[in-house]
Amino acid sequence: MHSKVVKTVCPFCGVGCGMYLTSDWKGKVCGVTPQWDHPISRGKLCDKGWSTAYAVSSESRITHPLRRERDKFVHISWEEALSSISRALQDIIDDDGPQAVGIISSARATNEDNYAAQKFARSVLKTNNVDHCARICHSPTVAGLKQVLGSGAMTNSTDDVSKADVIMVIGADPTENHSVLGGQVIQAKLAGAKLIVVDPRVTRLAKLADIHLQLQPGTNTALLNSMLQVIISNGWHDQDFIAQRCEGFEKLEKHVEKVTPESVEAITGLDAEQIRQAAKLYSQTEHSMILYGMGITQFVSGTTNVMALADLALVCGHIGKPGTGINPLRGQNNVQGACDMGCLPNVYPGYQLADEKETQAKFSAAWGGDVATSAGLTSMGMTKAALAGQFKGLILFGEDPVVTDPDQNHVREAYQALDLLVVAELTMTETAKLADIVLPAASFAEKSGTFTNCERRVQCIHPVIPPLGEAMGDWQWLQALAKAMGSDRLNWPDTESVFDEMARLTPQYQGMNYPKLEQGFGLQWPCNESAPQGTAILHQQQFPIGKARLTPAHYVPIDEPTDEDYPLLLTTNRLHFHYGCGSMSRKSPLLERETPPGILFINPLDAKALSLHPYHPVGVRSRRGYIETRAMITKDVPPGVVSMPYHFKEAPSNQLTNTALDPITKMPELKACAVSVTALPIDHMPSPVWQLTGEG
Repeated sequence: MHSKVVKTVCPFCGVGCGMYLTSDWKGKVCGVTPQWDHPISRGKLCDKGWSTAYAVSSESRITHPLRRERDKFVHISWEEALSSISRALQDIIDDDGPQAVGIISSARATNEDNYAAQKFARSVLKTNNVDHCARICHSPTVAGLKQVLGSGAMTNSTDDVSKADVIMVIGADPTENHSVLGGQVIQAKLAGAKLIVVDPRVTRLAKLADIHLQLQPGTNTALLNSMLQVIISNGWHDQDFIAQRCEGFEKLEKHVEKVTPESVEAITGLDAEQIRQAAKLYSQTEHSMILYGMGITQFVSGTTNVMALADLALVCGHIGKPGTGINPLRGQNNVQGACDMGCLPNVYPGYQLADEKETQAKFSAAWGGDVATSAGLTSMGMTKAALAGQFKGLILFGEDPVVTDPDQNHVREAYQALDLLVVAELTMTETAKLADIVLPAASFAEKSGTFTNCERRVQCIHPVIPPLGEAMGDWQWLQALAKAMGSDRLNWPDTESVFDEMARLTPQYQGMNYPKLEQGFGLQWPCNESAPQGTAILHQQQFPIGKARLTPAHYVPIDEPTDEDYPLLLTTNRLHFHYGCGSMSRKSPLLERETPPGILFINPLDAKALSLHPYHPVGVRSRRGYIETRAMITKDVPPGVVSMPYHFKEAPSNQLTNTALDPITKMPELKACAVSVTALPIDHMPSPVWQLTGEG
């Protein structure tokens, strides 16, 4: 085999940077090069992108189907694997009905894979039990923005960062997870843009900010309502825009009338004058842009927070124009696409409501048979139902909920209670270790398809090496499983056919096909007859719902405040050198050497009270679990707050995090829970969680 170079898209965060992959004569990925003319990354990659070859390397890859036999896995054939899975699924459906089975798809898989997953669930299994990791990252974005604007996606393009006069970053640190975009924010700041950062932690951008609002975790809505009060009471709102394009202003004005900056000082921990300065700067500049992340969404008030942000942008008229908008930063490479494809229990592709008869009839006709009609379960709902004995079979690919979902013990117990757990993966993750059958998945470097980035840009990926061993792309093994169950619903000859079917049925994608996507650097949806070249900025003339619905947002405190037993508030964060559950980034020795396997950020005052030294071993306990790690003493977190990343299976923060849910989207409150921290003997080596819990 000769060396080969292909154009593709980075498989890490949702920015969607362009890259070339090179393979050698042995069929291994041996080189990564940025696309110098790419409109997003502009010839740059972050440390994770440069390490892509390690993420897909043959080391520790699963190359054949595996079946659990007591405490070990044995190789089996694809025929045996598919036969076993199909029989087990059919037995569960016969005994307990289709509501007892479901699928968790992947924000790291292609649009084609995700489309196939939800089609398999709805047309073969006859269930709406389909979900993916957006449940625990941006499901409040989909719900909140759809409620207020009619569309749950980034309104502007990443290129608009350079066109903004003011950039407000709230609940995110793009220099960590979205590093190329974070660098562009820094460039904009150096070129003269003003920067407002809202974050409990002193992030890199906070250190550069003109205004840093270091609020208490979980008080976003209180802050945003007080900013609205300042803007409206001073007449700084865009009255013409509101009159022409919004409804509900009077109700919103009355709602925030008494929410003055002084009234929220005790709640937010912020100085009233600082809130006024931020409100004036954001509202009184022509082009003001909002970028936000999971510091907004991962609360019991997640959807409320998103609606409050949308209200702020609308009241100031900062939407539908260059350099403005409300722009969620998507954490994984295709989380936008997985949502677009309908890998959520309540919507089909293109956010067509699953409980509407018209939607069911449309897809029933297109797919050639009946589809699911009962309400579906979220991923957290499947976990809860499994513990109750009501959910029996789960197919899961490209996700590691045992490491990333809240309350690790809760998740592990639920998966062990299943009659059937099927996991398709690249490597043996903590979730795969619990599976009854493990299927070898093809990596992004081994298949074709499309990813949709955070700015709604659909881009093609291409294989640079063949699948390792007997690995398959996800839509292909789903197709084979459907056939094993006697269904020809997933009968596509190639990946392009999957995309074409999806595009016909998805209004936002109807003007797209592979040749058009290949002509440049993809297309941004909506792309249809009225926008054949795609849409860079949403809502320029109108909203999908006509007028935007200004919606009063009520402040809801965090579910679990601190007390005498648990005196510190834990929040979670990401690290620049790692990604997600670590299954990709931790294969790179270059990235792995940068950070110890687990770390707790703690303020010097709290560290002094506990007699801690830098990298001191500590135990961290919540009402749900206990982990051991090392303390990083830093003023970047305020007194009373500690922070942990969730990349490390040795010390997973989700041993500790709270399962309290946002009532609208069932988003768990991953950003705030009460913990206690204790100093361990200075010579103690922190024990990995599986030793502490007796697992694995």
